[in-house]
Amino acid sequence: MSLELFGHPFSSYTQKVLIALWANETPFQYRVLESDYPENFEALKRHSPFGLFPLLLDGGQPVIESTPIIEHLQAHHPGRNEWIPDGEAGRRVRLLDRFFDLHVMSNMQVPVADKLRPEGMQDAFGVKRARVRLHTAYDWLEGEIGEPFATGEQFTLADCAAAPSLFYADWIEEIGEKRPRLRAYRSRLLEHPAVARAVEEGRPYRSYFPLGAPDRD
Repeated sequence: MSLELFGHPFSSYTQKVLIALWANETPFQYRVLESDYPENFEALKRHSPFGLFPLLLDGGQPVIESTPIIEHLQAHHPGRNEWIPDGEAGRRVRLLDRFFDLHVMSNMQVPVADKLRPEGMQDAFGVKRARVRLHTAYDWLEGEIGEPFATGEQFTLADCAAAPSLFYADWIEEIGEKRPRLRAYRSRLLEHPAVARAVEEGRPYRSYFPLGAPDRD
């Protein structure tokens, strides 16, 4: 099989790529990064400069970072979903993809990473700022998000980014009833078959979430 994906089922950025692969029914070999498969870690480190994932091998050639991986899939393994449309629609998709990664996902990860720091190395100021910034991001998205998907009728790269971003961010700081459009959008994403599959395959690993996973999802 020419495509190999290295990642973990509970990883938000792995889920972003998995959603694209599953939504287009793209055949691939899933190289899960768990202790039962040390050979997958060894292979990952040969191709990723920092040992980071997800990583895609296409015929042995590595593609790193989630957005470039999905761009690569569109260019070389297209399916029924066009992840980045042409023209203005594509520019809108790219904007939202970057917003979800940089302003939702990144801020969500700050309290999680802080919990994993050694005793005495916590950053209370950084955590508080990240939580505030999550609400700022939610407020902006409330006025910008489309229906039924991020940019309208088409399921795109922006939705692949949004699904794990909003899924986990809501565990950190709830979107809440004051943002009904964004809250409804998150719910619609969780009903998408590829997103629902990502959530279910990550469910056995919820004990990994250092802040405690809520029961509501």
